[in-house]
Amino acid sequence: MKGKIITGLLIGLLMQGCNHSQNHNLEHDHEQDDAKILIIAYSDELEIFAEADPFVAGKTSEILAHFTWLDDFKPLESGKITLSLITGSQGVRKTIVTPAKPGIYRFQLQPEVSGPGRIFFDVETEGRTFKIEGGEVMIFDDEHDALHYAIDNMVSHPAAISFTKEQSWLVDFATHIAGRQQMGPVIRTVGEIQPTQADQQTLTAATQGIVKMVNTSLYDGILLQNGEVLLTISGDGLAEGNATLRYREARNNFERARADYERVSKLAEERIISERELLQARNDFENVRAIFDNLSRNFSETGQVVRSPFAGHLAQLHVANGQFVEPGQPIAVIIRNNNLVIKAPVQQRYASQLQNIRGANITGPDGNTRTLEELNGRILSVSQSVNPNNLMLAVHIKTSPQPGWLPGSLTDVFLTVSSTEKYLAVPNSAILEEQGNYFVMVQIHPESFEKRQVVPGPSDGKYTAVLNGLNENERVVTRGAILVKIAATSSSLDPHAGHVH
Repeated sequence: MKGKIITGLLIGLLMQGCNHSQNHNLEHDHEQDDAKILIIAYSDELEIFAEADPFVAGKTSEILAHFTWLDDFKPLESGKITLSLITGSQGVRKTIVTPAKPGIYRFQLQPEVSGPGRIFFDVETEGRTFKIEGGEVMIFDDEHDALHYAIDNMVSHPAAISFTKEQSWLVDFATHIAGRQQMGPVIRTVGEIQPTQADQQTLTAATQGIVKMVNTSLYDGILLQNGEVLLTISGDGLAEGNATLRYREARNNFERARADYERVSKLAEERIISERELLQARNDFENVRAIFDNLSRNFSETGQVVRSPFAGHLAQLHVANGQFVEPGQPIAVIIRNNNLVIKAPVQQRYASQLQNIRGANITGPDGNTRTLEELNGRILSVSQSVNPNNLMLAVHIKTSPQPGWLPGSLTDVFLTVSSTEKYLAVPNSAILEEQGNYFVMVQIHPESFEKRQVVPGPSDGKYTAVLNGLNENERVVTRGAILVKIAATSSSLDPHAGHVH
């Protein structure tokens, strides 16, 4: 698979550990060694962050490049990387097949001619290839001119927070590009997870009698097989409504009618009796068998046999061993989690908006917020009348089963209403709160971040609109933002820990 080419961005000069006055003293060897051009490039799959010596014709420049997968923001463990520097019709390239460390490749290039050039990275890993453009660079004839050019294009930020790629690779870290998206009114409520009608069944007593447990381990939550016998209801000893006696009577009638029919059939074969008598015997047998078969489905010699209607678990057991039950009395509730329904109550004041619901974001008991698409769900129904018990309307949402989502548990539901209005929005996890103020960590470059105050707007449970403080296409930290914040103040964090310089 070939990656999409996205032009990289030339950030400027990285002067580590040097103040502004020192920047003008270019004669110091250590300062020249610290002068680095930053090259940042993205494809759909990879992020490239490289630190390079300013390019001078005939002089070798070292390039330290970090390669990060964008799906999990972890390092590229292995692969063949070719770095090309093209100037006009000429170019130089270097191929590295083994990283210095996971995610880190070191290159040495010696440009042959001066002038404007372009950087390209060709990545081959796990049977996939990516060609990523790293942007424009300048190659100079004179090293002094190269350093001055780099200084003139230096990007600095007084409040920059250093958080290296090596640090981000070790933690749960991710960034996201702030963009505009449709965000209409959001109706927030708390829903209850329920099984669908097809996935729950209440078992009832079909006769009166005494409960006798067949499975002595019947407790809430026990797993059951399809057709597994749970208990019986016996009428032994009862003067009236004795289902056991009814079953025995039906069985005796069935056996007698079957014997009569077999006897008459033999007589009919010998033409001893008429065809009419044979038909009558057959009719009597079929009627008696239908009655017996009907009783046999739920009754036996010991009484009514109560079975699990499908594979699932026991949600509730309403009877105890030895208890007397009446016909129609609930015995147990069996549930399976093939699908789930979330019942979300909504206040009456939202009635006019309910017909324009376009979707929902649901925060489950596990704390993760998912869209209906991610849950393979859909809106089942919207109430057309108010529930007299709580004076609320109800929205029913069907979803696929999720780990940890149990019937009866509660979820936060964000019902999204159709709208053409667009907001600049970021994932909720990008926003940090401090004493009533809100901040995001904005990426200056992949190893430098700015803590910036923002004004949040409405939220749909996954994304929050940013009304002020952030620009479109800026990249913000969505996972690990608190660690970047800690890095700004913690003396225990070495901003260049693990760097292979």
